[in-house]
Amino acid sequence: MTISTTRKLVGVSAAAGLILALAGCGAAPTSNPTGSSGGPTAAASFKPCIVSDSGGFNDHSFNEAALTGMQEAAKQLNVQFRQVTSKSASDYTPNMQALVAGGCTYIVSVGFNLSAATIASAKANPKIDYAIVDDPADANNDGKTDAPNIKPLLFDTAQAAYLGGYAAAAWSDAHGTDKVGTFGGMQIPPVTIYMDGFVDGVNKFNADKHKKVQTFGWNVATQKGSFTGAFQANDTAKQTAQGILNQGTDVILPVGGPIYLSAAAAIRDSSKGTVMLGVDSDFVLADPSVKDIVLVSIMKRIDVAVHDAVMAGASGKFDPTTYIGTLKNGGVGLSPFHDFASKLPAGLTDELKSLQQQIIDGKIVVQSKATPKAATSN
Repeated sequence: MTISTTRKLVGVSAAAGLILALAGCGAAPTSNPTGSSGGPTAAASFKPCIVSDSGGFNDHSFNEAALTGMQEAAKQLNVQFRQVTSKSASDYTPNMQALVAGGCTYIVSVGFNLSAATIASAKANPKIDYAIVDDPADANNDGKTDAPNIKPLLFDTAQAAYLGGYAAAAWSDAHGTDKVGTFGGMQIPPVTIYMDGFVDGVNKFNADKHKKVQTFGWNVATQKGSFTGAFQANDTAKQTAQGILNQGTDVILPVGGPIYLSAAAAIRDSSKGTVMLGVDSDFVLADPSVKDIVLVSIMKRIDVAVHDAVMAGASGKFDPTTYIGTLKNGGVGLSPFHDFASKLPAGLTDELKSLQQQIIDGKIVVQSKATPKAATSN
């Protein structure tokens, strides 16, 4: 996958301005529809497949975004694809085995938690190509993918979360209590990278505006905070969200697929006008039922990354080079503010645009312990 292709599909470029105004609102990639003349073709034997994490493909978040990318690629290529859903960690290996047995030639695994199963399958089946979302496929931590037929699809979401944290702090300062919070599903890098960027963005707002907006639920220095232990929307997730709300927060960032539903339920029960930030997809479009409480979403274009990887694989040009989505290449960014745009503090969007450009230019370096690094292929 090339950066130029990613820019084309996302509909943004670094020079085009603020991603929150141009991110395409979380829509699927737009290219030639199935059957159009001169469209891409795949080898007759090409069979792409995709396996979800335990959140399932209807999570309105990273699993669903990955499936969208797969669907669009299959449509353009006029091929059938297969999808399997993992309901728990015990499904990962059997699901991978089922896809191999089913004749899949390109397998996309969605999520950090599928790393071990993906690596084992790739080693056992060197003629099958793999891509994995949110994991470098480097269990040895030696800077190399553990199999030459795996392509990692990673995202530096700390950059976009930094903008989200700044926006949350500005909103809380203007409309609320100067208290914001976050909590996660599992404490894994694709989750904590959001939380790191969010807290640092709040701190940037405080430094620039001489304010004292407090953050609850995550400590960047100690890497300790509030987690539900899973990605399911359940009583545990709702209680965790409620614990953050009980601190007096008026903006909350739930990181972990469906757990946002539990956060939304806790917000509605509180009746205090709290808003939340979405992650991975533009929640206003992915799930309109929460649009009245979503200030903005921190997006990573998993749909585009998966689409591009599958298209390249179909052409016979499998490239194991690690992809990292950034603000610069349009792989991450903020969604529009939608219904909240008219209620934002004066000058906020200009400030976010400036911050984004400074990050792109390297004048501001957003770092997280989970910042992805490109692994070389074995």
